[in-house]
Amino acid sequence: MDAAADYIEMNRHAWNLRTGVHKDSAFYDLVSFKQGKNSLNPLELEALGDVQGKKLLHLQCHFGQDTLSWARLGASATGVDLSDAAIALARQLNEELGLDAEFVCCNVYDLPQHLEGHFDIVFTSYGVIGWLPDMEKWARVVAHFLKPGGTFFLAEFHPAVWMFDNAFTRLQYSYFNNGGPIIEESSGTYTDRDAPIHYTEYSWNHALSEVLGSLLHQNLQLLEIQELPYSYYNCFANMVQGPDGFWRIKGMDDKLPLMYSLKMVKES
Repeated sequence: MDAAADYIEMNRHAWNLRTGVHKDSAFYDLVSFKQGKNSLNPLELEALGDVQGKKLLHLQCHFGQDTLSWARLGASATGVDLSDAAIALARQLNEELGLDAEFVCCNVYDLPQHLEGHFDIVFTSYGVIGWLPDMEKWARVVAHFLKPGGTFFLAEFHPAVWMFDNAFTRLQYSYFNNGGPIIEESSGTYTDRDAPIHYTEYSWNHALSEVLGSLLHQNLQLLEIQELPYSYYNCFANMVQGPDGFWRIKGMDDKLPLMYSLKMVKES
């Protein structure tokens, strides 16, 4: 097995294990979701506005809650993920909820071999691009599926976050993608750090300039960039919830950017 296939298969295994824990977690709260709760956040809802009747492609969708939330809002939504366990659950939820979303199981780099057509919106969010080594290759996939005049939206954890050790006590990793993967032996998951799952994961840090530059190289024009000092999710160690309901790293207050977003349009 070559190095590229190895990281894909190891990460697929890790996300299959995570899916088994995530589906029953309070973090994802599938009970409320099935009752109609929307899983999307203000950042993406405000950026994309009314999606009624629009074709939307959701890259790295996990088990499809956000994809299905876009479908509930009237989009013709397609979700993609490398985890076969996650896609199986997404399809099950789609059928159970009587929605018409579609789901594709593949590595995002291989999507042009598994899906046809162009989309009004390409969307991806929160903890996704760090599993990919090559932003230029990823950006080509985004541009491949985005129709002229279409909108790309990324909401992601800020690369400054990934410089720290897991306890946020010291700087451990480079801000920049130095080529080789960060290989970690991990236990548990962000929804349950004591969950009895163990796996090896491969990840890469991507500076803002690397992400934005790769998209600009594909003739996407930047409409808006935001950097935010909070997270919508309690998914890191030592987080505290503020009066606004958002989460920050304890002791860092608003000094550290935790999320960012890019809204771009493909030139006609």
